[in-house]
Amino acid sequence: MLLPVRRIVTHNDEEGRSYALLDGVATNVIGTLTELWTTDPTPHNLRSTDDAGATSESLEPVPGGTVFRYFQIPPQTQLAHLSLEEKQKAWRDLFEKMHAPHAQPDTSRDPGMHKSSTTDYIILLSGQITLVLDKTEHDLKPFDVVVQRGTNHAWVNRGTEDALLMAVLVDAKG
Repeated sequence: MLLPVRRIVTHNDEEGRSYALLDGVATNVIGTLTELWTTDPTPHNLRSTDDAGATSESLEPVPGGTVFRYFQIPPQTQLAHLSLEEKQKAWRDLFEKMHAPHAQPDTSRDPGMHKSSTTDYIILLSGQITLVLDKTEHDLKPFDVVVQRGTNHAWVNRGTEDALLMAVLVDAKG
């Protein structure tokens, strides 16, 4: 079960005084991703009162934009009962749901491998996770940071508790 994430979004009133436009649990969930905020190409519209997290429905940001999200990865032991074919189908279905079937060019190393034309700033908040790349693997502990630069990768949780991560994805040229 995904942990709820409280999100406070600030705004300025007509006199330029700040207040909380939104204060509550983010409800836009895509698979294991909780969408917190998105931006359109710069310059960003700071006057809008639209909930830019509620409208996100894709793995990747719009061209020139950003996505801010929280994601949770369960231990791989929770999927141990599935065959390789079932795992591959589950990952394909998830990427379809995120409007990103194109993001899985090579899953030969792991069925969750994917890549996007983004620069991603990712921090592990709790648990443990392994970043799987085409040629190497890297074990992370809480507060380790990954700058993911449009490379094929997967996240594998070999621990016993959910791994909780935050990410900002910025559109980039591949």
